[in-house]
Amino acid sequence: MASKFGHFRVSSRNVFVPLFLLSPLSALAAGNYFEARNDAMGGTGVASSAYGSAVLANPALMTKATGTDDISVIFPAVGVQLTDKDKILDKIDDLSDSVDSYGDSITSYSALRRAAGDLAGDLRSIQGSQAWANAGAALAVTLPNDQLPLAFVVKAYGNAHVSTDVSQGDIDYLQQIADGVRIPLPGDEDRLTSSAHGRAAIITDYGVAMAHEFNVGGLPVSVGVTPKIQHTTLYNYYTSVYDYDKSDITNGEYEKTNTGFNVDAGVSADLSDAWTLGLSAQNLVPRDIDTKEVNGYRDTYQIRPLVTGGVAWHNERVTATADVDMTPTKRFKSEEDTQYAGVGAEYR
Repeated sequence: MASKFGHFRVSSRNVFVPLFLLSPLSALAAGNYFEARNDAMGGTGVASSAYGSAVLANPALMTKATGTDDISVIFPAVGVQLTDKDKILDKIDDLSDSVDSYGDSITSYSALRRAAGDLAGDLRSIQGSQAWANAGAALAVTLPNDQLPLAFVVKAYGNAHVSTDVSQGDIDYLQQIADGVRIPLPGDEDRLTSSAHGRAAIITDYGVAMAHEFNVGGLPVSVGVTPKIQHTTLYNYYTSVYDYDKSDITNGEYEKTNTGFNVDAGVSADLSDAWTLGLSAQNLVPRDIDTKEVNGYRDTYQIRPLVTGGVAWHNERVTATADVDMTPTKRFKSEEDTQYAGVGAEYR
């Protein structure tokens, strides 16, 4: 039986038209995954996924395979998104250079004043700044079957958040040195309390999905389920902003891992030849996982059920679809919840 590489096949045959997306960070209206066709259609997929990518968005749609479909393989589906409008990552690097200059200028008072002014300016530039990143990768193998289609999936997704807590007292102290109204004394470094915080989570799911179609009142209704082993790796990097190194965020010193069980489920119904409704529920088992405590700070990563509804209209040439998250996406307790909606279309 010949293998088909699902997302390559789709992208070479179809033209995608993303119409609208309401999302502060990503196109993941249907959950934590990236897939070429669904992303191009505004992050939708709960009612419109092809059978080969259904295991990522709504396992019930695996029953959409026809008798002529072969094994579908998605390898790999990878995506990365970064939101850093304040350029905090670059500015922290600049601050690190200013810290080095300040330390090297101790033998020259004029150079020390210039370095203190530069350091005060760098602190102002990152005061209240934040950056976020999302990433995902998936491998899926789907075996179509009239009675019980199966899929094997490995899905990894993660998010990171970097923030600063800059003390105005630090800025004032350094600016006074720059202005020549304060002479730095031994032990003054203890006055500097500004901090930087990096949090990251990587969730890896190993699952087996299955689906079956039922006849309910004359309507074809499909139900799918994906039991999975869920491995979580958390990083909690909390340190002085003057010592911050973004490459240290994944250092084992700040890492904590956890492994547990979870399950995804989905339902789809064909109301007619043109209309399909879908409902997807990911991570039905709620889990709270604490980070390692670092410098007295600990956070908690929240895994909660993510329920998304979708509707799709389709004919031989066009598919139009919309997804809406019915529950919020939760991550670290220190971060705000998010909720997404997406609309997209495909012309074949």
